[in-house]
Amino acid sequence: MSEYILSVKNVKKNFGGVKALDGVSLDIKRGEIHCLAGENGSGKSTLIKIISGVEPFDAGTIEFDGIKQKKLTPAISIASGIQVIYQDFSIFPNLTVMENLSINNELTCKGALVNWKRMQETAKKALSKINFKVNLKERVEDLSVAEKQLVAISRALLNSAKLIIMDEPTTALTKKEVKKLFTIIKDLQAKGISILFVSHKMDEVFEISERFTILRNGKNVITGNTADLNDKKFTFYMTGREFDDLKTNINYSTSKVVLDVQKLQLNNIFKEISFQLHEGEILGITGLLGSGRTELAETIFGLRTADGGRIFMDGKSLKIRCVEDAIEHKIGYVPEDRLSEGLFLSQSISSNISVCRLKTLSSRAGFYNKNKVNQEVENWIRNLSIATNNALLPVQSLSGGNQQKVLLARWLANNLRVLILNGPTVGVDIGAKYDIHERIRNFAKGGLSLLVISDDIPELFSLCNRIIVMNKGRFTMEVVPAKISEKKLEEISMSE
Repeated sequence: MSEYILSVKNVKKNFGGVKALDGVSLDIKRGEIHCLAGENGSGKSTLIKIISGVEPFDAGTIEFDGIKQKKLTPAISIASGIQVIYQDFSIFPNLTVMENLSINNELTCKGALVNWKRMQETAKKALSKINFKVNLKERVEDLSVAEKQLVAISRALLNSAKLIIMDEPTTALTKKEVKKLFTIIKDLQAKGISILFVSHKMDEVFEISERFTILRNGKNVITGNTADLNDKKFTFYMTGREFDDLKTNINYSTSKVVLDVQKLQLNNIFKEISFQLHEGEILGITGLLGSGRTELAETIFGLRTADGGRIFMDGKSLKIRCVEDAIEHKIGYVPEDRLSEGLFLSQSISSNISVCRLKTLSSRAGFYNKNKVNQEVENWIRNLSIATNNALLPVQSLSGGNQQKVLLARWLANNLRVLILNGPTVGVDIGAKYDIHERIRNFAKGGLSLLVISDDIPELFSLCNRIIVMNKGRFTMEVVPAKISEKKLEEISMSE
């Protein structure tokens, strides 16, 4: 019996003239939690597709359980005990939990009629493997992201998985949900199942994995024991760059109050929320999912209508009944889910940047001025270092970090007074995260006031002058990063 459940040696893959993988190797031991890390475009996704049989490889060798695989297909990979849980979980949202868990089993039975009793037994068996309690009749589309993920894990275990590959499994999870997922991963390991944990989040890599492999530009950078890593080494291996530990500094107590929120209320969500945001200040808000933090941002931006309280801008009372009112008062909002709430994915980069400026970029007669638009768009692409050589490409062609920069460009072009950032670096890699943080600080230095909503405590410590904790619709504590530890604030923010 081989020491390794998976052994990839010198695998190469070309797409046209582009080398997606250039001699990549990866070994995963039995019962091991191994982290595969790398920035967007490093080759992680291509390697996963090859291992799962979705993409053929051009050269090299792959062994499952010591058996060399000459040609891989999804069926061969699954039969060998390899299961992949992708970011979208690959589940059927319109079907129930029971149907999602038992559909493969029913198809292999080849019966003329559906056996509902057997389906129920199959589903219960799957859920029992990770002790997951959920209504079997619940439609999957009505579940939380964390629950959908647990359904996907349960389904993987039905197929006698020996190795489960989790592709960025924590992107849309809160800290509390991540801890629950890690407990389940450890339980799977105790049962002898190997886990390939794909991530670019340093704290998660250190917490969950025993060994790691880092890719960059389709090549191996390093494989080793996670215990030998630290933040600076990890960042350098990932990006090939060295970053300084930067903090935001401003004496906000003597600066002008830009946004003054007084006893703001949204029925059944939050009440009596009061705070002031100063010129050039970066104010953080954190709290558990359901604390009301996102709804607060949406109310200030006009996506929701407040049931009470007042909002002042530069000392003047505002009436924000819709998004147009917020934009008119120079308030912008970058939502947490940029794909479904922020971007027009099939539209061009240019259209996504200029959409809020159509009026000012048009002639008096109302005609669209292409020269003005092109000049404006190229200016923001250059200023924010958006990685593209053609602004007419669809925005979905960009990496997560560059998509986020497009959203920032859209609002910065409006000469804002206040910019609300909800999860500003969710789903972006380390290099892009650092670049976005650097630009946020520069915006603040230029006088822009920023409200940053995040459950990424290190991010808030790096960016914010002050941090407010929100719990069950109320502000419970305000802290200055220099006077509290990250660990202590995380404990406070996660408490019920």
